[in-house]
Amino acid sequence: MIYPKIPLAQTVVELFKAKGIKHIVISPGSRNAPLTIGFTNNPFFTCYSIVDERSAGFFALGIAQQLKKPTAVICTSGSAVVNYYPAITEAYYSNIPLVVVSADRPKHLIGVGDGQTINQKNIFENHILYSVNLKLDVKDENNIPENEELPMLKNLEGKLERFLGLQKDIQTHNEEEINEALNFALLKNGPVHINIPFDEPLYETVEKLRVNPKATKPVIKPKVIEEYVLNECLEDWNSTSKKMILVGVNQPNIVEQKWLDELAQDDSVIVFTETTSNLYQDSFFPSIDQIISPLTEEEKKALQPDILLTFGGLIVSKKIKTFLRKFQPKYHWHIDEKMANDTFFCLSNHIDVSPNQFFSTFLPKITHYVKSNYNAYWTEVKNNRLKKHDAYIKSIPFTDLKVFDMLFKNIPHGTILQIGNSSAIRYSQLFNINKYNTVFCNRGTSGIDGSTSTAIGCAVVNDKPTTLITGDLSFLYDSNGLWNNYIPKNFRIIVINNQGGGIFRILPGHKDTKNFETYFETTHHLNARHLCRMYGFAYKSVSKEKPLEYYLKEFFVEEERPKLLEIFTPKDLNDEVLLQYFEYLK
Repeated sequence: MIYPKIPLAQTVVELFKAKGIKHIVISPGSRNAPLTIGFTNNPFFTCYSIVDERSAGFFALGIAQQLKKPTAVICTSGSAVVNYYPAITEAYYSNIPLVVVSADRPKHLIGVGDGQTINQKNIFENHILYSVNLKLDVKDENNIPENEELPMLKNLEGKLERFLGLQKDIQTHNEEEINEALNFALLKNGPVHINIPFDEPLYETVEKLRVNPKATKPVIKPKVIEEYVLNECLEDWNSTSKKMILVGVNQPNIVEQKWLDELAQDDSVIVFTETTSNLYQDSFFPSIDQIISPLTEEEKKALQPDILLTFGGLIVSKKIKTFLRKFQPKYHWHIDEKMANDTFFCLSNHIDVSPNQFFSTFLPKITHYVKSNYNAYWTEVKNNRLKKHDAYIKSIPFTDLKVFDMLFKNIPHGTILQIGNSSAIRYSQLFNINKYNTVFCNRGTSGIDGSTSTAIGCAVVNDKPTTLITGDLSFLYDSNGLWNNYIPKNFRIIVINNQGGGIFRILPGHKDTKNFETYFETTHHLNARHLCRMYGFAYKSVSKEKPLEYYLKEFFVEEERPKLLEIFTPKDLNDEVLLQYFEYLK
């Protein structure tokens, strides 16, 4: 087998293999050549070449999101490194194990005007779980770096002894730091950064390893709910008649169905689930804004819970956040192994176990259900809202709201849905999602910058078909995501093109001014046709209801290349229809 000659590069590759980090996303460059040689010549690894580092970061994030295992991105030095930052922040706030590996210049070439060089040490320190700067190998006994603590030895024997000692210390340090970083990614589920200096020559290879690094296993400490915490929760739960459970972003099957079914039987509990929760039970409340938006102050007071129990990632619905910040519960418990955000400014308890562990410990200890009409009352409200929702959808012209209704009625069972941020995810919140599909969205930072790349990373490691639903600005912003040789033929993109940032017409603002169209809505007349031709996608566009209804029947049929459907909607009508929707629900 071919190996890079540099011991540090060999060490990195061998430890990644020992930790089972299989998927390696490489952006071409020269300074990272030793790593590229090492990973691409080892059959254990599945390597991808993605030129644009920002896209590469989100592509790797999509892989890690699906596999729930660390995925690596590797780049050269300089500005290449900082292009990873958007994906790193998303991984940080979405608890996704992304391993960022950046090649760097040796220390003596930093800050002296050398090309393609920036200060890479701890560059992501505010959004990283662990950051390490490895040490440069001692190249050979005739090129030993100066060290004030160890005076230069005069004779060859002493020089060689010093060389071997220095290199041993460097090797030990590097192995320990790489192990620590990878164990953080494995245990803490988040991004880590390994910065690696390489000196020239960079492309030399050998046929035998010069290192034998030892992989240290992460120490897993089982978590339990302390007895006094459990008893306090049970006491409060059994003495209150209004309990609200609010579920944010989750992987599928995060909680066993039997516990969801048990919660559904409790008349004092209502469960609000977001589109990204991947949690389904017929009696739950999946369209939060349908319930919240039309409420009077008196009705909001009636909805105010005594106990709010939350789990999962960040919440999309602004309406529920506004409601719970004003009508705060007496107790707010958040269930999460890692952290608890005080989103509603009333957090009283962080229970740091998994949601399933909590419910499997907590629910069997509930000996009786509190008598309450909390669930029954709001279930009746929900059913009335659904009837009004259906009636309104039938009455409206071809707009964004109508399009999303048609899409969710036609997406096949077993599809993985990746949904873009801004308008796309907010419209999705208004519809019941097929329980046989799973939904993902980059809600850690809620940016529009990497939705396409993330979706393609997801599609590459899945047998199930993946469909991305996105707005036009998000799609255009991440169009380099299509510069990818690994896109499976069953991958689909649906672009809702309302010629700009349509969400800004819904938000408060001066939308009838020229400045609004230029600087907020960013009106444009672009389309995806030429991008599809360049990147080998089958392309179809529609702008009316009947053609869309017809084309959706064949859009998901597998062909020999991926497909993109662009749906044009009237930008001056979309906001009116959506705002009237909430008025109609009242």
